[in-house]
Amino acid sequence: MIPFKLTEELVKDIEQHIENKNDAELTTLFQDVHYADIAEIINELDDDEATYLIKLLDSDKTSDILTELDEDIREAILGNLSSQEIASELEELDTDDAADIIGELPKEQVQDVISKIEDREHAKDIVDLLRYAENSAGGLMAKELVKVNENWNVLTCVKEMRAQAENVTRVHSIYVVDDEDKLKGRLSLKDLLTTSTKTHIKDVFIKNVDSVNVNEDPEEVARIMSKYDLEAIPVVDEIGRLVGRITIDDIIDVIKEEAERDYQMAAGISQGVEADASIWELTRARLPWLILGLFGGAAAAVIMGGFEEMFRAYTVLFLFTPLIAAMAGNVGVQSSAIIVQGLANDDIKGSIGNRLIKEMLLALLNGFILSCLLLVFTWVWKGDFLTSLAISISLIAVIVVAGFIGTFVPLFLHKRGIDPAIATGPFITTSNDIFGILIYFSIAKLILGI
Repeated sequence: MIPFKLTEELVKDIEQHIENKNDAELTTLFQDVHYADIAEIINELDDDEATYLIKLLDSDKTSDILTELDEDIREAILGNLSSQEIASELEELDTDDAADIIGELPKEQVQDVISKIEDREHAKDIVDLLRYAENSAGGLMAKELVKVNENWNVLTCVKEMRAQAENVTRVHSIYVVDDEDKLKGRLSLKDLLTTSTKTHIKDVFIKNVDSVNVNEDPEEVARIMSKYDLEAIPVVDEIGRLVGRITIDDIIDVIKEEAERDYQMAAGISQGVEADASIWELTRARLPWLILGLFGGAAAAVIMGGFEEMFRAYTVLFLFTPLIAAMAGNVGVQSSAIIVQGLANDDIKGSIGNRLIKEMLLALLNGFILSCLLLVFTWVWKGDFLTSLAISISLIAVIVVAGFIGTFVPLFLHKRGIDPAIATGPFITTSNDIFGILIYFSIAKLILGI
């Protein structure tokens, strides 16, 4: 299969077909194109053209297309569709995707759309999902799954599975429940095929099965599925009843969103924004940390102002101020980035004290090597050993303190239940700039006897 490639010529060709209402050509053009590729095309069209295509193509394809579209494009298309047309799209979707789309509709339209869904069981499942918080396993799960009763024999089990599988896109696992729908385990397809038809399921099913509670955080679900290499995981309610399942495609979205959020926070962006967001939205997201940087710079300037006499006597110290500030910021960001990554992957074990000692020893080693290089360079350049020594020793101290701050802050925030990603970027850089400048001039003043 040749990979799809979106080109400007293709988009213009489709726009021309839409303008001329060449429905037959458009239908033929998209006949064998994957719905994700069609969504990529629609994202390049204007709202009216996008709506035209959605109304033209069959619901079994357009329903999946809607789930792949950019949110603003999907919102515009849904705004151009009637409640009946939206209900037809939802009929073709798994309950989790349908619930996500329902959640984007105006509140006054939600009930009208649900009432027009012909499959009442499907509508009931969608409504059931809407009661869960969006940022929870319940809000992430789908109701479609295959489950069997532990008291059935294999023959009855196969018959029931055939009926249930008609409504499930992919059968990842066969779950076993008791008469109260409480999750008991899972059934191996191999055991099902190699066991006598009269054998009861409770005699062959696998009792150990990983599951998550409906209120579990999606990031924790992602961690569990990643750790145990699961393609799907069952979701149970507060009393252990099987209520749904979460599949790997949903978890990939969670991981992607979390990575984007942490990257933006590390860069000093206080809220999730897209590249094409409005100037006002981008300003609101960036300005808080820029203000922090402004005050941090002002604080550093005030600190430097307290050492004016030393500047007059040793001008060379001023020349190395940017280097000291840059090294403090770089070391702090490196340390915090490693810690944040380790916390996200659940790789950091043991006490905070042990981790701090390790990072400070690492910072000390790096600081010693870098300061030796700086000592030689400064001594050769300026020919003043005492001043060169003061700058080099200051660098070691600054690097050790920066490593401590970059390690301690994210660990402390994590212990307090705060996202440690906010510790990276401008926060660490600004704090280390201030401490770095203060340490630099204090040590230099001490050594040089000013």
